[in-house]
Amino acid sequence: MLLTLVIISLFVLLIVGLPVSIAIGLPSLLYIIVEGTIPSFTAIQRMVSGPNSYTLLAIPFFIFAGNLMNTGGVTTRIFNFTSTLVGRFKGGLGHVNVVASIIFAGMSGAAIADAGGLGAVEIKAMRDEGYDEAFTVGITASSSTIGPIIPPSMTMVIYAVVAQASVGRLFAAGLVPGFLMGISLMFLIYFLADKYKCPIGKKSSLTEIWKSFKSAFFSLLTPVIIIGGIFSGIFTPTEAAAVASFYAIILGFFIYREMNWKSFYQAAKESMLTTVSIMFIVASAMLFAWILAREQVPQTVASMILQWTDNYYIILFSINILLLIVGCFMETVAAINILVPVFLPILTELGVSPVQFGVIMILNLMIGLLTPPFGSVLFVLSSIAKTPFERVAKATAIFIIPLIVVLILIVLFPQLTLFIPNVVFGP
Repeated sequence: MLLTLVIISLFVLLIVGLPVSIAIGLPSLLYIIVEGTIPSFTAIQRMVSGPNSYTLLAIPFFIFAGNLMNTGGVTTRIFNFTSTLVGRFKGGLGHVNVVASIIFAGMSGAAIADAGGLGAVEIKAMRDEGYDEAFTVGITASSSTIGPIIPPSMTMVIYAVVAQASVGRLFAAGLVPGFLMGISLMFLIYFLADKYKCPIGKKSSLTEIWKSFKSAFFSLLTPVIIIGGIFSGIFTPTEAAAVASFYAIILGFFIYREMNWKSFYQAAKESMLTTVSIMFIVASAMLFAWILAREQVPQTVASMILQWTDNYYIILFSINILLLIVGCFMETVAAINILVPVFLPILTELGVSPVQFGVIMILNLMIGLLTPPFGSVLFVLSSIAKTPFERVAKATAIFIIPLIVVLILIVLFPQLTLFIPNVVFGP
């Protein structure tokens, strides 16, 4: 009865619009107080133990690196380079939008950083070229979800901590699904180009391509340094995040010289605020997850599902549907912390790899960022594009279809996620 009250309180507080950390934390504290037998310091210990992780140190560094790149001239150079490469194809800047997001994904690993930084550049360029507003906003929103799938990924770091999985394997597992997301979006852009009357850019000469490549060369080195360093064992994912931040400072101050102390301070301030917000959610969610474990919710749910059916595909289908629904209402970090302990034991029983499930879960939750009522990418783009939230959501809807197709593929064919991790790190 008490647990039911806690869960209902959680959803009520989310619906009324309280911050996610508070909406999770208050019912958890209510449980501690009303239950009566749990020492108060237990709540403190559980909340502190959540963010107290060496692996989670990667999060503030990746956030900082993304903000520095958005203010240091990196995003503009990436966009200009991809424009010379694929801007001449049918769909024009729509393809540029996707390819630029794939490259930027190898630097920041956050959908919000992509939407807020690179998205602003993409929207302005597409508007200047006369692209349809719905097409512009829709493809910018959907392409930003590639960020947390292609390594490095802040979301995968959080999942790895909760699921006690290898960060390196998760990063490797995201490569194929991430590129599939980009390719599927580009196919849709190609077929929608006539409907939206997309202008086609002029074919760039080899000289123009070479010039834009030279301008973006040091930016393009970023994912090579990060991913190459992790997979080669030169540094850990946490160290890679610190290296990315340091490299972004070098690019902004000394190579491109587009960053000043004011913009550096602003990037640091935004990074600190975002980090505190995320860690507060992690702390609250860890306490809530402990309460679920204490009440044996994961075991109860697993028992109920396995009694209902032991069919691999039915269970995976049901969990995916639930994750898509959860993604519409709950913030990604909170959903991972709360639901991984519930679902992972079930899927482990069925022989599903925690690495494969990690990519499946994160892609589900990324689709949730594009769906009302709480899709955070929709809110970011609504603010950047100065477009009503409802119109952004409607414009984005059709671009969710290719992402669903990729989700189905990685559910049905585990090797799409597991092949590269097994090659790099061994089976």
